Amino acid sequence: MMDDYGLMKQKVHQALKLNLSLYKETQMKRRITTLRDKYKFKNYVDYFAACQKDPKMLEEFTEKLTINVSEFYRNPNRWDVLQNKIIPALIKGKKRLTIWSAACSTGEEPYSLAMMLEENFPNINYQIRATDFDQTVLKAAKEGNYQERSLKELPAALKKKYFTSQGTIFQVDPALRKHIRFERHNLLEDDYPTGVDLIVCRNVLIYFTDDAKNNIFHNFSKALTKDGCLFVGSTEQIFNPEQFGFYLEDSFFYRKD
Repeated sequence: MMDDYGLMKQKVHQALKLNLSLYKETQMKRRITTLRDKYKFKNYVDYFAACQKDPKMLEEFTEKLTINVSEFYRNPNRWDVLQNKIIPALIKGKKRLTIWSAACSTGEEPYSLAMMLEENFPNINYQIRATDFDQTVLKAAKEGNYQERSLKELPAALKKKYFTSQGTIFQVDPALRKHIRFERHNLLEDDYPTGVDLIVCRNVLIYFTDDAKNNIFHNFSKALTKDGCLFVGSTEQIFNPEQFGFYLEDSFFYRKD
């Protein structure tokens, strides 16, 4: 017989198309328990039923489950490798670059990519597809307003050029948005795009089970063009990348064979 938590996971999958069985259970259950206890429910099923009746509770539930921590140029030395090694190889003989910022959260990553390309590769026509499961963070990404702490790793010249400060809020230059398409996408359920030159998916895969991660890596490989590149987070190195058709290009960069 399915326990209370298992039954709630089933109901979440039916309602939200979010398969919690593919997330590491200890972390996920701890987060949901915190919310359940906050509203003084004795079981998970009743708590989720209440979420379905209250849009604000459901939004809070979704945000708690999807990890939304980001900043511009996170881990700057990896961005240096992207700028000086990875992108020059990708654009050799090309005039167009197709990029997918997967699990983009509140948009710092796709805007960082756009700034890098504008500054260093002005002759390249590029399109960035920026996706996330959480509609709330996608809305924030489209608005492009950020606290100063999100910009702490951003070079001062880029901060000055691409942001307008309004008190403690920094608004990104709307001109960058013309190259970025924000869309909802579920890495665990939805179809993947094809013909992508660069996939950036950082600091989200660590929350998935090994089986889920392996499936995502296979799908990323299919999405990439030949010699395309996958850029992952600093705790997400791929062991035996050849099983997914990749080889290690540089730390946390995997080239499709």
